[in-house]
Amino acid sequence: MTLFHALIRTHHITSRKKVANLRKAAGKYDVYALLRSGGCPGIMYCKGTEEGVREWVSTVQRLRYKDFFLASKPAAIESEAVPVPGKQRPIPKPQEISDPTGLFEVETVSEFGDAMEKRGISEWWRRAMEFS
Repeated sequence: MTLFHALIRTHHITSRKKVANLRKAAGKYDVYALLRSGGCPGIMYCKGTEEGVREWVSTVQRLRYKDFFLASKPAAIESEAVPVPGKQRPIPKPQEISDPTGLFEVETVSEFGDAMEKRGISEWWRRAMEFS
């Protein structure tokens, strides 16, 4: 099965009511969602089936987040598995990472970046966030 993912950037994510709606949608559409919440910037990552990711992104759009920007439209996940200097083994291929269904939150951009690196998609994330 081909997995898809998307990345969204917003001004901030602070509304617990909106986060509850996103948590419910993650379960409904059977996707893994990661949020950098609690302040600026708001970052959202979603991974799952093509339909699930597209529906979850639509849910985010309907919540009308300030400065909503679809940094990376839903697309098939491509591997970046290459040896990393100073690391013992290559970063795993994105398809090898089994993420649980549901919504998860981190507090810092650094933690979000670490989660992207763990999934083998850090270069994709950096490009989408316009860091590189």
